[in-house]
Parts: sequence; C-alpha cells; structure tokens
Amino acid sequence: MRNYYEEFSNYLKEQKANSANTRESYLRDTQYYLNFLEKKNTELSDTTELDVSDFIAYLKEIGRSPTTVSRTLASVRCLYKFLNYREIMNTNPAKAIKLEKVEKKWPQVLTGEEIELLLSQPNITEVRGCRDKAMLELMYATGIRASELINLDLNDINLRTGVLFCRGSKGGRSIPVYPSAVVAVSDYIYRMRGLIAGPDSGTALFVNLNGGRLTRQGFWKIVKGYATQAGIIKEITPHTLRHSFAIHLLENGASVKDIQTIMGHADISSTQVYVQILDGRLQKVYNETHPKAKMS
Repeated sequence: MRNYYEEFSNYLKEQKANSANTRESYLRDTQYYLNFLEKKNTELSDTTELDVSDFIAYLKEIGRSPTTVSRTLASVRCLYKFLNYREIMNTNPAKAIKLEKVEKKWPQVLTGEEIELLLSQPNITEVRGCRDKAMLELMYATGIRASELINLDLNDINLRTGVLFCRGSKGGRSIPVYPSAVVAVSDYIYRMRGLIAGPDSGTALFVNLNGGRLTRQGFWKIVKGYATQAGIIKEITPHTLRHSFAIHLLENGASVKDIQTIMGHADISSTQVYVQILDGRLQKVYNETHPKAKMS
C-alpha cells in the first residue's frame, strides 16, 4: 500500500474533491491504520472485517473520542474504496462496521460582548499586537476559515472599497469588510508589516515575526492566547470566530442563502446547522424566561 500512498492522495483530491485539510486528515488516519496492521503482521490486501473491528476496538481502548473513532473509520472506508477503484481489492471490509451514534456537539459560539472583549486584547502599539488585531478583526468581519486567512495576499483586500477576495477550495468569493476591520488591516499594512516582512514574505498579507507566512498553528496559538488573556472560559479555536460570525449574521436578519455564499459552503446543509443552533438557543431562553414554561 505504501507504494500507492501518493496515488491515494491524488484520488482524494481528484475523485473525492477533498480540501487539503481533509486529505491530510484522511492520510494521517489511514497511516495509523497501516501501522496497526503492520504490528499484527497483516497485509492490507488480506484484511477482513475482523481486522477493522480490532482496529476500532483498539482506538477505543486507548481513549480516542467517539468523534475521532467515527472520523477514522470514515478514512479507512475511503482507503478501501480507493483500493476497489484501483482493483487492488474487490471488497470493503470497513463497509459493514457500525458505530454507536455520536451525540451531536454544537459548535461553540461567542456572544457579542465576548467578541468585543477578544478583539480588545491585542496591544496595537506593538508589531505583534497590531498584526493580531488585524487578523482577529478580519476573521470576524468575513467569517473566512483560518486556512483562508493565512493564505491571503496583500492584493486580496481592497482597502478603498472594503472588499476581500478569498480563494477557497471551491473557488474564489468576494466578501464585504466592515470599516473598523479595514482600519485595523490598513494600520497593520502601512505601519507595521514592513517592520517584520523580509525576503521570505513574498506577497503574504500576514507574516510571522521571522518574516515568513504565518501558519495555521501559529494563528491557533494567537487566538487561544488572547482568549485566555480575556478570561473567556469557553473553549475557543479560530473556527469559533467563523461560527460566531454566522450566528450573529443570522440573528440580525441575514438569509441562510446569503450566509452560505459568504462562507463558501458548497452545501447549504452546512449553513443550516447555524439555524438549528439558533433555534436551540432561543428554545433555551424561552424555557428559562417564560413564566408558563418554568411552571412544573
């Protein structure tokens, strides 16, 4: 199988049209499965449903979460589909494996007050803080993914018109940017970026203190650091800003279709999750505040 690994990656990209992050996840999960088989001295082409069941049991034994186990099984199923596609195997031993239903965990969302608190943390008199303020503002202003944020180039934002052009996995889209975010990005570009940009910066909009393009891991640490500094006890990731952006637009009257376009969702069902979250929050507020609802 190891000889087919690059071909499997291409299969995920071309046949399945997966994003780079999804491909990375599938490849990591399947590599873990291959390592497991190697320890059992089992060839991939000889595997049966029992081998996959043993692997799932092993993941549970070592404490993998139900969500991780479910995702890993999906990756293994995809690996076998590739082997079927290449006619290396004619069965899919993972197809019949069933897992207990994983309880749906809704995305974490920040309130408007928590957003303002988070955005107020960076010290814009310093290079790092000025850059971080621009990133946080732009992330909340547009709802783009962290991977899209770090891949932005200088010419992707029109500071005069307040429009961002974002290149996603499914193509590009133009997104309006509110004025204070434009100001934050403009301040960073004209006052601070030149102090850290270097030969390796190229056209990257956001660069690290060594002059290279900022990474997803670097941005993740930035968000976590400011959330801790702000005393926000919710578990926050860069994606939390994206979720909060969608919920706040929905709360203020934006249509699901418009939010889908802005966020770059290929399937509207991904956007409709936010309607379900909002409905759940409204139900909770109703139950806690309506005098008749509180009566037992």
